[in-house]
Amino acid sequence: MSDRAIELSRHGDFVRFWTAGTVSLAGTHVTTLALQTVAILTLGASLTETGVLAASRWLPYLLFGLVAGVVVDRRRRLPMLIGTDLARAVVLALIPLTAFTGTLTLPLLFALVAVFGTLSLFHDAAHQSFLPLLVPTARLTEANARLEQSGAVAQGLGPLVGGALVKLIGGPLAILVDAVSYLVSGLVLATVRTREQLPEAPKRDLRAEMREGLRWVYGHEVLRPLALASHTWFLFTAMVTPVFSFLMLNELGFDALDLGITYAIGGVGGVLGASVSSHAGRRFGVGPVIVAARWLTPVAYALVPFATASATGFTLLCAAQFLFWLSATLDGAVEMGYRQTITPARLLGRTSATMRSVNRASLMAGALAGGVLAEWLGIGTALWIAVVGLVGQAVGMTFSAVRHARL
Repeated sequence: MSDRAIELSRHGDFVRFWTAGTVSLAGTHVTTLALQTVAILTLGASLTETGVLAASRWLPYLLFGLVAGVVVDRRRRLPMLIGTDLARAVVLALIPLTAFTGTLTLPLLFALVAVFGTLSLFHDAAHQSFLPLLVPTARLTEANARLEQSGAVAQGLGPLVGGALVKLIGGPLAILVDAVSYLVSGLVLATVRTREQLPEAPKRDLRAEMREGLRWVYGHEVLRPLALASHTWFLFTAMVTPVFSFLMLNELGFDALDLGITYAIGGVGGVLGASVSSHAGRRFGVGPVIVAARWLTPVAYALVPFATASATGFTLLCAAQFLFWLSATLDGAVEMGYRQTITPARLLGRTSATMRSVNRASLMAGALAGGVLAEWLGIGTALWIAVVGLVGQAVGMTFSAVRHARL
């Protein structure tokens, strides 16, 4: 274990925070795969309906994202983290319950996923804002790298376990695993002892506070192009997600376990990216690392249209997931550490919620567009549109102020 990792491990509340997040993320990736198989294989979802399912998860970010940032900046973050974890456990448990009673339909599944997304919106905004209270500012990038690493491990193992569970016990029961993971996460977070002062908020002008957060993100020389490129990145990567699952399960004849294996290989790439992220940021600078990672994403997804129902095709799909998650986690820690370092504490919630809400709105739009375009124009065409869009965001990032960003 490195000296930096040892130093972080001495912050007991960070370790608890890290543990809770890892447990819930592992369950989340089980459910990500299980939901897709329940929708496609159990409820007979079409490509468009698969896109609607993915969009339902992110719709709350579009509707309530900016409000969530204001709410988080007005309140203590830890109680919100605990409460949303416990509530998410209940919502997810309703999916297997309705499945076993024969009342689960696609519209009900969409609605439950949307409620889950609303709770996740508030949890995510509070999560990113709470971390700076747990570790010194100089260790934020390393702390984010640890979170990215565990997230990548969860991303790898979760779908693999999920694929096996779906094959053994079915999708609904596999989702129950995630419900338990959120319960455990909430209980672990309840042991965090860091004292958190209630933020001072002399004004209660919701619109003014929302505008202040927007001005900070979109008025900053580096945050503005970073945010705009990120929105574009999420839009076009989301186009691939429902198409990728449908391609494997319906078009190429692979099963849920095979799909889980591709995600597990992606997790390996994620661990590698998160492991080198903070070192690369110190060695080359935050900006160059982010730009390099943004170029790697279109390279990854350009492999998917060439996949066939063969061992070679399966290898291409695994390589695509590996490179995608390598790119996603390579810049994740340095980008988050940069944002948390330069943003005033009173604006952390709004900065996080603003970027995440628009990013997630982009995910929603991309998921819908991916499903619709794949059904209208064909899977291959939809995938190439996504790749071209990702090249565009990489070009924009390359010639922006982001490339000069340093801590």
